[in-house]
Amino acid sequence: MFDVLCIGHAAYDVTLPLEGYPIENQKYSVNTKIECGGGPAANAAYLLSKWGIPTAYIGVLGHDIYGKKIIEEFKEVGTDISLVKIDKNYSTPYSTILVNVENGSRTIINCSEKHEGFKVPFSKLKGLNPKVILFDGHELETSIEAVKTFPHAITILDAGSVREGTIALAKKVDYLITSERFALSYCNMDVIDNEKDYEKAIYQLKELTKGKVVVTLGERGLIYEEDGEVKRLPAYKVKAVDTTGAGDIFHGAFAYGLVKGFSFSSNLKFSSLVSAISVKTLGGRKSIPSIERVLEEYKRMGEDFMLT
Repeated sequence: MFDVLCIGHAAYDVTLPLEGYPIENQKYSVNTKIECGGGPAANAAYLLSKWGIPTAYIGVLGHDIYGKKIIEEFKEVGTDISLVKIDKNYSTPYSTILVNVENGSRTIINCSEKHEGFKVPFSKLKGLNPKVILFDGHELETSIEAVKTFPHAITILDAGSVREGTIALAKKVDYLITSERFALSYCNMDVIDNEKDYEKAIYQLKELTKGKVVVTLGERGLIYEEDGEVKRLPAYKVKAVDTTGAGDIFHGAFAYGLVKGFSFSSNLKFSSLVSAISVKTLGGRKSIPSIERVLEEYKRMGEDFMLT
């Protein structure tokens, strides 16, 4: 039994911190590297499990050293990995992440290959009744089957970029939470930086989905629609060291808030704070704060995360 089901991409990340952005045809040396699992749905599943929410992850890993390391990380926090497919003919995706520690920006170089789709026989698995399902647009066939099998589950799409999977799932979910990159591409916009842009992006995205729409804008916060009004939530002001995984962490925290019954606006504040805390630490998955630290920070700031 689990409360949240996360379906999508997993990768193994190696983060290399640099003093500034690399210049072409130069040699750089670093004395620090951070290795851990990554991937949007996988990071969300890890966060939820770390915070004590019974969570299962579905995705494909290779029968290799990186796949084994990712499995071990999931086991450490108690993630249900019984539905993970291990493919001997597939190499676990691998990412090298260059982090500019001066401003926290990251450049991701991902090496991945296509794999044959797989279908999880949900109907044959007794006792599954997730409260929340989170997708990232990968594993489309399995994701659509999950929507059909668990019609009462609250669904979230982490739409990072425009692809077949994100477009198809956007039409089916309760919460469409997109990156700025997705919104710019889908809405054919150059920038999103004023009220007119906010309304154009939100209302065009609302034509794509039946659910609520949120667009995350990094250090500029996020925009969303509630009760017919387009609203903006500024980001919490922090000194960013590494923004890797901040979006994944936001989505995982949002799923946590849904399980706990937070209101929409309170959940956005909560998830934004969790994401802001994460960028103060190097590494994607390594930067996921404990739930105790998050609650302490909320109290320090005078926020009431328990509003429903």
